[in-house]
Amino acid sequence: MTIDVMFPYYGDVAMMKAAVGSVLAQTDTDFKLTIVDDGFPDDSLPAYFEELVASDDRIVYFKNETNLGANGNYRKCVGLIEHEIVVIMGADDLMKPNYLATVRAAFENPEVDIVQPGIEVIDENGQVYLPLMDRIKAAMRRSLVGKASSAIVEGEALAANLIDGNWLYFPSVAWRASAIKTHNFRQGYDVVQDLALALDVIMDGGKMFVTGTVCFQYRRHRESDSSVRALDGRRFVEERRFFDEKVREFTALNWTRAARAARFHVTSRLNAASLLPKVVSKRMWPGLRTLSAHVVKP
Repeated sequence: MTIDVMFPYYGDVAMMKAAVGSVLAQTDTDFKLTIVDDGFPDDSLPAYFEELVASDDRIVYFKNETNLGANGNYRKCVGLIEHEIVVIMGADDLMKPNYLATVRAAFENPEVDIVQPGIEVIDENGQVYLPLMDRIKAAMRRSLVGKASSAIVEGEALAANLIDGNWLYFPSVAWRASAIKTHNFRQGYDVVQDLALALDVIMDGGKMFVTGTVCFQYRRHRESDSSVRALDGRRFVEERRFFDEKVREFTALNWTRAARAARFHVTSRLNAASLLPKVVSKRMWPGLRTLSAHVVKP
């Protein structure tokens, strides 16, 4: 059973090449690597991609005629899925050699639609570290699955837990193709599109397999923990719209706990509050107003 590794690309060339190399180094060799280049401006890339495709018949390459942006390129990747299991990999992350074997084993359970494997966080130099954000994510995950090495989770409990604190690492998540094709990425979201997709699958009855087997390295740059989109408030405007939407959808399902979590979105508010000193230091006054409103608005 071939696994689709979808690879939407726009960004650092060296990290992209390392990511591709990590796919090619898998112990499980039954995969198809589909690279979808969103037009990153580097003159060396055409020759590199041509050589890749010529050297390995498991690799295919597409280049978008116009830049689609993250959401558009992810949606294009979904349209190119051919096989039963798929991962949409980040172009600066790394698979450990056991990644595909680990997720393949998880999907032997036919009820599983989503697999979240164990991950390591690495910085821009490839060094493993554990920022506060990821310690919080680990705690949120443990609050749902406990100390078990693996667990299957589903339903309102999972939805509420992810709303309380999203501990998914989207580039490491593997999906059953039928689930991701049915729901796809919601248009209009750039920051929360991954969580929105996972929740759509969960609300439709999808089950998630969570395993502690570490098989993926997720890159978090030490110097970019607060993006411009967060500091100027755009991130939180989108998050507020998303949470409001989830309140309505959870209420329609009679998922009162999940609806309450979406209404209060505590970790999102705390994240906005933690950025206020940096916004003030940078004199980003419109961002200050947006973040402050997000923190205190009921």
